[in-house]
Amino acid sequence: MPAPTRRALLGATAAVAFAPALARPALAQNNKALRFVPQSDLAALDPVWTTGYVVRNHGYMVYDTLYSMDSRFQLKPQMAEGHAVTDEGRTWTIRLREGLKFHDGEPVRARDCVASIRRWAARDGFGATLMAQTDELSAVDDRTLRFRLKAPFPLLAEALGKLSSPVPFIMPERLAQTSPQEQIREAVGSGPFRFLKEEWVAGSQAAYARFDGYVPRDEPADGAAGGKRVFVERVEWKVIPDASTAASALSTGEVDWIENASADLLPILRRSRDITVTTRDPLGVYVFLRFNHLYPPFDDVRVRRAVLHAMNQPDYLQAMVGDPSLFSECKAFFPCGTPSRPAPAGRSWTATWTGRAPC
Repeated sequence: MPAPTRRALLGATAAVAFAPALARPALAQNNKALRFVPQSDLAALDPVWTTGYVVRNHGYMVYDTLYSMDSRFQLKPQMAEGHAVTDEGRTWTIRLREGLKFHDGEPVRARDCVASIRRWAARDGFGATLMAQTDELSAVDDRTLRFRLKAPFPLLAEALGKLSSPVPFIMPERLAQTSPQEQIREAVGSGPFRFLKEEWVAGSQAAYARFDGYVPRDEPADGAAGGKRVFVERVEWKVIPDASTAASALSTGEVDWIENASADLLPILRRSRDITVTTRDPLGVYVFLRFNHLYPPFDDVRVRRAVLHAMNQPDYLQAMVGDPSLFSECKAFFPCGTPSRPAPAGRSWTATWTGRAPC
């Protein structure tokens, strides 16, 4: 791929962020290193122990999942070759793809998946629900794991392919056997990038190298699913907490990509021919107003209903974002733009507030 002529800026806000370096592989200078400014500092390495989005994003670079979702929220096999459901829905047998291996050279085995799922389920509500319905989770052989359920659980694959924190990433059994209450200090996965721990400086930078042993799926990349093909040798995360400083670094070519930009800087950055402002997630952020029902005055449902009629969504959205093109109203419990509720016409993405007072 030829070296690009424009640097990229990731604009405004997003509800779900996928592995940053995988989304825009052509941005790096001479295809050598992509210099990326994450939303915040990478303060931990364990994406199961913490729900922080920046650690989850780190996880998507280092680890892989048995299943994942595409851009239309359709579930797809990822590390899994496929599965069979038998015994009237009470037995799920999942087969791993061939050639999967960890960054330390060890092959990915079913027992690694079993240990990883158990540790993740101890920290995740969806996972806990799944395990409560599971009589047995075991490795049949090196490439086959099996769930024996108490009753049919049709959302089993959805649980193993959930997008957000904590994600059921697959790690070596030796790491997955760590207590769920204890943080893992290593980052060894089977994903498209190797974490370069020797270059990690908390509060300053983190670095990743392309994992040449990664075997992508044959399908095109789509959302968090499909073939994750890497076209750069390394990705460097540069921690720049101040938004203005990060924007200046982008303008002068010191970095290639900012994950989140301050909304008030976007008009200035858009004026540069060398900077592209794009939308990271077409759904945006769904913002709620939630009351404490235990204390006056909001323990009275009539007061909450009064607030529903008194509040004006655009006032809050204007204060949060500023640019009307970057937000829209959404008076619904389910987020606008999701399969549960279509997006408003004419909006490319939304940052919304429900405006509903729970009763």
